[in-house]
Amino acid sequence: MRKRLYILMALIVVLTGCSMKKRIAKADQCYENGEYYLAATKYKRLNRHIKGKKNKPLKARVNYNMGICYFKLSQHQKAAKAFQVAVRYKYQDSVPEVYLYLAKSQMATEKYKDAGNNFRYYMAINPMSSEAREGMMSVQQISEMRRGYTRFKIEIFKHFNSRRNSDFCPMYASREDDNTIYFTSNRGNSSNKKKVKTNDITGVADNDIYTCHRNKSGKWEGVTPIEGDLNSADDEGVTCFSADGRTMMFSRCSVDQPAGHIFQSQRSGAEWTDAVEVKLFDDSTITAGHPTLTPSGDIMFFVSDNKGGEGGNDIWMVEKVNTEWGIPENLGTPINTAGDEMFPYCLNDTTLYFSSNGHVGLGGLDMYVATRDTAGIWTVRNLLAPMNSAGDDFGITFNSAGDEGFFSSNRGQRKPIDKIYRFFYPPLTYAIEGMVRDETGDPVGDAIIRLVGDNGDIVKTKARRDGTYHINLTVANVRYVMMASQRGYLNSSHKFATMNIQGSKVFTNDFVLVSQTKSVKMDNIFYEFGKWTLTKESEAGLQGLVKILNDNPNITIELSAHTDMVGGDNVNDELSQKRAQSVVNYLIKAGIAADRLTAVGYGKRKPLTVTEEHTKQYKWLKEGDVLTPEYIQTLSPERQEICNTLNRRTEFKVLKTNYNLY
Repeated sequence: MRKRLYILMALIVVLTGCSMKKRIAKADQCYENGEYYLAATKYKRLNRHIKGKKNKPLKARVNYNMGICYFKLSQHQKAAKAFQVAVRYKYQDSVPEVYLYLAKSQMATEKYKDAGNNFRYYMAINPMSSEAREGMMSVQQISEMRRGYTRFKIEIFKHFNSRRNSDFCPMYASREDDNTIYFTSNRGNSSNKKKVKTNDITGVADNDIYTCHRNKSGKWEGVTPIEGDLNSADDEGVTCFSADGRTMMFSRCSVDQPAGHIFQSQRSGAEWTDAVEVKLFDDSTITAGHPTLTPSGDIMFFVSDNKGGEGGNDIWMVEKVNTEWGIPENLGTPINTAGDEMFPYCLNDTTLYFSSNGHVGLGGLDMYVATRDTAGIWTVRNLLAPMNSAGDDFGITFNSAGDEGFFSSNRGQRKPIDKIYRFFYPPLTYAIEGMVRDETGDPVGDAIIRLVGDNGDIVKTKARRDGTYHINLTVANVRYVMMASQRGYLNSSHKFATMNIQGSKVFTNDFVLVSQTKSVKMDNIFYEFGKWTLTKESEAGLQGLVKILNDNPNITIELSAHTDMVGGDNVNDELSQKRAQSVVNYLIKAGIAADRLTAVGYGKRKPLTVTEEHTKQYKWLKEGDVLTPEYIQTLSPERQEICNTLNRRTEFKVLKTNYNLY
């Protein structure tokens, strides 16, 4: 009895092993056929039953293949998890590319530090890998790319999007028609579909082409399947149109042929004619898709996995000779990389947009713009955030003016589905704002502010009671002059320009209005010790006074200097007079008329009267106190020095406000 039991158990083990081999073979066959969703499903079921030390190599391979499937399906979290298991079971010993794919999946899930480590591991094994090098550069530049400048703003465009399905690759119907959009979707409610079923490659329903029109009031109407019988039981994909909108090119993948091809249809009345395949290669197993036409229609860019490229999917071009397409040519570097380049969009003869996961980017597919110079050399630039994200960003189209359009992305989606986004230039806005204060820092309410631009703009406004103001500006590239004034105060001016500005901007400027009736201390005026020679550190304060005098050309002032209590009266009077004259001489040299200036040296005869501003800095002082020698001598030596410093000052006060008026 026991012997029979052993035989039965051995038979079960043998049969189980045979069953496991068959199931793995079926999963591998799906993998080789490019049926990634079906293969991933089979690998996932098998993975739970692969146990034991002897099966570690098999578990590593199954997880690697499963990771590749999820990677192709843009399910990067699942892909990263599978690749990590493959690494744990030492799959990198035989297939080091597991590090590369793990790093790419981590980039797409914003785990940039981990991605950098795995790119580094792979580069240690394969130092010539351009993909790893670009990946490392992406990690290093990620912060800069995230905050990179673009004027475009984006928003998800709900009108085109279904709730639970993918909607992607929008395309305007022609280069002049901004009121008709075509896009691709697997929402599965096309009346032309014979049967809705799950695609073994993608795991979702096959795609159809849909359209939407904008009415005369500017509102987009309902989404409907494309006119005519173009939608079929096959998988319809990316569209493009001739400049006049009469010819449509699109991708189609047959249910019994994994390799997609390009088809063409003509506009006939209100519908599209039956599609005709555009044969670009003799080998039907070579994929060709994602077509886009130049404005003339004589050149088509498209995507193919044909041999002779840089690796993965590349962008190719083909010219039309008479009425036939010629021999396709790979665009080569710098556009194509060892990664995938897809979804080209030809804006004009020298500008090509496309998506890639092989260039420096934020993760997944990023959108790039390539511009060609007169020598035929392409320059590639990342569109940066917010156009790009860690997810897949692709399928861009522009309106006829080139200032807005649509693209598709799977960013922020719990499930791997694509949504259509709108991008646009928001109106540029410029303004200047700030506060009007007096020399003590208190707000000056109701001050009058005038602004004049060299474009003819003239604005007059009043500051609020709290001293704040805000002025909206009309356009960029203008030079402005401002003037703030209030009764009892000297005028103050400010110059600024809105030249070479990227994006909207609010300028700031605070005006300081000086009293006409009080003596005003000049800050940062310094003399050599015991002398009347001005130091270089005085330049900013002196130029400030020059500006005040130029802003107020009808005033005359008294320029006074004061000393501390140390020394005799005659010595201090002479020193202060010479110091005041030094300032006057500077002002005259700066272009101020001599008869507007009076130099007076007061020595130590006018000690400082403490103001509220002084008490904020020195709590032991009281407002109204006069820093006489008698007062100072009652203080500690440290405080005596502070008071002497306060007494050593240069001031000015307005004498007249009608200079040269009569």
